[in-house]
Amino acid sequence: MVSNGQVVVKFGNILAKHCLDQRCSTELLRAAEHTQSVSSQLGIVARVKAVTGESKASSELLLCNVQNLIQAVQHVLRAAEAACVKGLGQPSADPEEEEVAAFCQQWRKNLTQHRAKEALISDRDELGLRKTRGAKAEPTLMSLVQEQPPRSRNIPKYPSPRKGHTVMDRHL
Repeated sequence: MVSNGQVVVKFGNILAKHCLDQRCSTELLRAAEHTQSVSSQLGIVARVKAVTGESKASSELLLCNVQNLIQAVQHVLRAAEAACVKGLGQPSADPEEEEVAAFCQQWRKNLTQHRAKEALISDRDELGLRKTRGAKAEPTLMSLVQEQPPRSRNIPKYPSPRKGHTVMDRHL
């Protein structure tokens, strides 16, 4: 979990670097920094728990930190979606940055296709009231990651904090 938190931090930092909107970039950096802190804290708690053994208090603290990390990662992904919608600049020749850009472009393409389909299908009934049944939610970065099996994806995977690996080598 801790290493995956670091992966998301790196992903967020790369996107923030290329985001064209300053507010989105700042929010993404803030979310990535918070995720970095929570991930580090979880690592510390996990190491302490490993040394001290089983106790209800340490298990609860560990669980609480895992939940905090999940929330922090979700915040990074929401900020990343906003950054992608606002627009990203051209990535450098760095393969990690190119992979992040390709991943975001794939999500943006899915979002555009979803919105086009929704525009074609009337979301109103004969009385002009909005239909609630059958409406599909817009795709999110998280759903893009979750809907395809890890080894057979056409899109890049999440960034890896390990040296020598590309940014998108791992997934949540």
